[in-house]
Amino acid sequence: MKPLLLLLLRPLLHVAGLSFFINLLLLVPSLFMLQVFDRVLSSGSVDTLIVLLVGAGIGLLLLMALDHVRGRLQGVAGNLVAESLSPVVTKLVVAQGARRSGRSNLEGLRDIGTLRSLFSAQGLLALFDTPWIAVYVAIIWMAHWWLGVTALAAAVLMLALAVANDLFTRRAIEALQKAASGSTRYLETSLANAEVVQALGMTDSIIARWRQKNAEANALQGPTAQRTVAMAALTRTLRQAVQIIMLSVGAWLVISGQGSPGITVACTILLGRALAPVEQVVGSWKLLAEGRAALHRLGELLGTAATQPERMALPAPRGELLAQGVVYRAPQGDRLLLSGVSLHLQPGESLAIIGPSGAGKSTLVRLLIGVWAPMAGVVRLDGSDLSQWPREQLGPWVGYVPQDVELFPGTVAENIARLGEADPAAVVQAAQRARVHELIQGLPEGYDTWVDPQSALLSPGQRQRIALARALYGDPKLLLLDEPNSNLDGGGEQALADTLKALRGEVTVVVVTHRTALVQQVDKLLVIEGGKPQHYGPVAEVLKAMQAKSQAQAQAQPASEGGNKVVTMPLAAATMEKSA
Repeated sequence: MKPLLLLLLRPLLHVAGLSFFINLLLLVPSLFMLQVFDRVLSSGSVDTLIVLLVGAGIGLLLLMALDHVRGRLQGVAGNLVAESLSPVVTKLVVAQGARRSGRSNLEGLRDIGTLRSLFSAQGLLALFDTPWIAVYVAIIWMAHWWLGVTALAAAVLMLALAVANDLFTRRAIEALQKAASGSTRYLETSLANAEVVQALGMTDSIIARWRQKNAEANALQGPTAQRTVAMAALTRTLRQAVQIIMLSVGAWLVISGQGSPGITVACTILLGRALAPVEQVVGSWKLLAEGRAALHRLGELLGTAATQPERMALPAPRGELLAQGVVYRAPQGDRLLLSGVSLHLQPGESLAIIGPSGAGKSTLVRLLIGVWAPMAGVVRLDGSDLSQWPREQLGPWVGYVPQDVELFPGTVAENIARLGEADPAAVVQAAQRARVHELIQGLPEGYDTWVDPQSALLSPGQRQRIALARALYGDPKLLLLDEPNSNLDGGGEQALADTLKALRGEVTVVVVTHRTALVQQVDKLLVIEGGKPQHYGPVAEVLKAMQAKSQAQAQAQPASEGGNKVVTMPLAAATMEKSA
């Protein structure tokens, strides 16, 4: 936040400087009243009145110009907030979404919008005007000490109301924000599965749950709004009452011969102007409190980025992948998803990871790619811990196809080029390496076909094959594929097998699969069950060990009633036995 505050310092200082001159010019109506009552009415001079009118008009024109410039500078500060924070906050939101398996929390981006709205609100300008209460009270005191005491008491009372408003509403506003954000997040998450919701007739259930969460937010909003409205009404009423009291004190001073009508009217107007910013602050307190909370949350979010030291650029990787004693625990709970997993691949070697559902295969892939960080153990690429590689530097050397493939709005070529500036030759080369060039040529506009994530133009299998081309774009040295054939037909699976065969010796490949065809195209095999490695090594050796284990389990299985033996073997072993 420190660079941001330094960036905002200049426009905010200009706003504060303009506020100084604006508040000086706001003295013009009071001085005009004073002169009219004490000079013009007593002397009956029309010339004096005309001169005062011209002077007041010039002052008000200057006031309008400076107020306009101040408002524009306020908008500039809001734009600086958005432009400065949006890139870094978006990166952090993407990183958080990756750690949560794609479930991004957009609260940080919404907080930027809240700050931008704050810098466009009149309540913020009122904060710059509030310190001028002391100046106005001092001027009133110079007119008469009784008027000064009255103004001081009124100012203290109004400021006390503002502080009380903060104390009474702060926690309520924060709780309301939290409840409203939870309701919005629930709806966003549900809409991400709109196809399932519509197909299974779950719309009414989703709406019912969302309305329940909304009701919880509304239950908090009612009391909060009542307090805020009540404090605003009390502040407005009190300000009017104070002005009446001020006018009464001034009238008493005039009757007793200690003051003039001009001073009475001028001080009353001046006190009203002094207390107006406090009234505006109280009236805008909800927006100000939301902005303060947003700034606090952004500070915490940016603090996570500040703790990451800037890394020195590392040479291009060759593809040597090493995992030693990797342990990973579920973020919520004590269950170990992985325990003691180790592997070592030389540049160009390939590995297949197999095991039953929930064994931890996808978790291991996310650790090997560096999206998640192990809680114990280490993952190294070319001897360097993955945490030492900046993602922007590591990304071009890595190819990744997740279990759930998502393409981005754009053309097929732009998706293959990872949304960067597309190199036609490199795009075609990646498509050819993925054996998807002919498929893309058959699309309505070939490589220029527009991809809409919500469109049914591309089948899941086609999306998966295009995602493989995206993973192979450029010159990746490490390729990780999480069940890349889950949606492929026979031809697509054969094309994938041919791709893996062609990549052997060139790219380090890790592939998660439930099918046997891909195992024949790799050098090593890792079997995981319950988050723990069962077998690891060259494919032939692992298959032999799994067969021996399967046979031993079959012989040890006692005979069931009827004399028949019930043979059970691990899922991975059964799968590999079929492959053998």
